[in-house]
Amino acid sequence: MGVDLRQVVAGILTLAMFVMLGNMIKRDHFDSVEEKFPGSERDTLENAKISKEGLSKKNSGPWKDDGQELKPCWSKPSDDVEQTEGYVLFSLTNGPEYHVSQIADAVVVARYLGATLVLPDIRGTKPGDERNFEEIYDVEKFISSLDGVVRVAKERPGKLSTKNLAAVKVPNRVTEDYIVEHVEPIYRSKGNIRLATYFPSVNMKRIERKSSSDSVACLAMFGTLELQPEINEVVDSMVERLRTLSRKSNGQFVAVDLRVEILEQNGCQGGDESGTKSCYNAQEVALFLRKVGFGKGTTIYLTESKWDSSLDALKDIFPKTYIKDGIIPADKKSKFLDSEGSEFEKIIDFYVCSQSDVFVPAISGLFYANVAGKRIASSKTQILVPTDISDSSASASNFITHYVSKKNHLAYSCLC
Repeated sequence: MGVDLRQVVAGILTLAMFVMLGNMIKRDHFDSVEEKFPGSERDTLENAKISKEGLSKKNSGPWKDDGQELKPCWSKPSDDVEQTEGYVLFSLTNGPEYHVSQIADAVVVARYLGATLVLPDIRGTKPGDERNFEEIYDVEKFISSLDGVVRVAKERPGKLSTKNLAAVKVPNRVTEDYIVEHVEPIYRSKGNIRLATYFPSVNMKRIERKSSSDSVACLAMFGTLELQPEINEVVDSMVERLRTLSRKSNGQFVAVDLRVEILEQNGCQGGDESGTKSCYNAQEVALFLRKVGFGKGTTIYLTESKWDSSLDALKDIFPKTYIKDGIIPADKKSKFLDSEGSEFEKIIDFYVCSQSDVFVPAISGLFYANVAGKRIASSKTQILVPTDISDSSASASNFITHYVSKKNHLAYSCLC
């Protein structure tokens, strides 16, 4: 029986039409599913990409790279000073923010008088809280840095007594004129002096007036003090722990100087004479950080020693908020946190705040000023001064400390 070619062609065309119709029905069906359920593989990947980008942006925060590296503008004094037989004694008191200035004043005075500087002891705010210099700072670094500038004795000479030792007070950032008028006559008369620095103000702004003692003061402030190895290791381990907790922000964290006992003092209840607030509580700091762009996942270190319920307002917004107790190595806790004095805690706070990626001084004062100086010296210039922001958001760059934005910190006289 012959085959009709026309029937074959018609059959092929009919089959092709059914295949095309089936594909159309199939495609229409899955297209409708994709429209109804947008979680298709393509949409899931695109949404995941968007979510990841959004998450990255949210957690990145207003972080900035470190500033331009600065180097010492000073050089060791080369002119010889007539050496005398007397000694200058002094103590480091009230915490590391004071130590920097006390060291500078003592070195400047001893250098001008040609006297030998006796290695200071360290006294805390509590009675009986006394330590040797080497318990906190590196003795050899201190002595070697002053080689050729000032002679340093590790121990107080036994021949010193109240009869040949006079107590002398000098203002912070003591000048040569002040030494000539108020210190040198007493030193010449008694032969030895015990120096004490007082602070007429906590202003650490640079001054344009130049003095032959500037290089000595700069060296003393920025080139003599280093932590002794054990404490340095504790600080480094705490900073590393904070960076580990900050993986979503590339290891960056914020340090906030916020101490409840200071906030409760009368001076913090209102503003100063100019109407500017001098300190901010936990809730105010939390709102400030959020408005300048820090995300919920930001890691925050607080200088408060013991957790206080008032800090909950900060932790509610930034759950990854820690105090020393939560990040210090367990085997170091009893020595550095549970000891009678608080000197170790102050040291830890000062150096962690100096190394954080962002520093927020919730309290004005010398801690803020000298942490700022140390940060400027290491090019970590993102120091944000909190304020009450009325808008829902603001740029963090608007709140950089004047010490950096105007370069008016004393550190800029020593570093360039």
